[in-house]
Amino acid sequence: MGGSIAAAWQGVAMKKTVLLMVMVLGIEGCTYAVSRDMVAKADRTITFDMLFTDPEAFKGKLVIFGGTIAHIKNIKDGTLIEVVQKPLDYWGKPKRTDKSGGSFLVIYRGYLDSWVYAPGRDLTVAGEVAGTRQKTLGEINFSYPLLISKELRLWEKPQMYAREPKWWDPLYDPYGPETNMKP
Repeated sequence: MGGSIAAAWQGVAMKKTVLLMVMVLGIEGCTYAVSRDMVAKADRTITFDMLFTDPEAFKGKLVIFGGTIAHIKNIKDGTLIEVVQKPLDYWGKPKRTDKSGGSFLVIYRGYLDSWVYAPGRDLTVAGEVAGTRQKTLGEINFSYPLLISKELRLWEKPQMYAREPKWWDPLYDPYGPETNMKP
């Protein structure tokens, strides 16, 4: 009798442990893109349009912006990242949209692998406004807002599935007339 009570309590303890782990992982999955410290220090009243119009007015301010990496280059100061700005969602992740206020530059004080931080990847950055930096855009010099990175968040690549059913369909023919594929 004593063994069955001990086994029952052990089962209850195991269930509580599993529940606690699920809750911790669930809460971790619901955190903002950058640390709470950065969010608390950032001036969330500065919009990207305001920064793009007059970057010098916000020099020294900490901001959080994001978008899609357009170009990355390792330089003597670290790594220079050109980001096409996108609005951020509630969690700080760049939204999947064509809307953009323009591009901005980020200097990361260190080396970032250009295969990992590749063009097309989404990025959220907490950075200090450092004014502007000139960069050629086609045949003209263009002045980009410049941020010194304090914290970066690189997002997972979105999974793209083309013409592939999301379930197993016994009647699906990958070589059907609409695919123009040959066996």
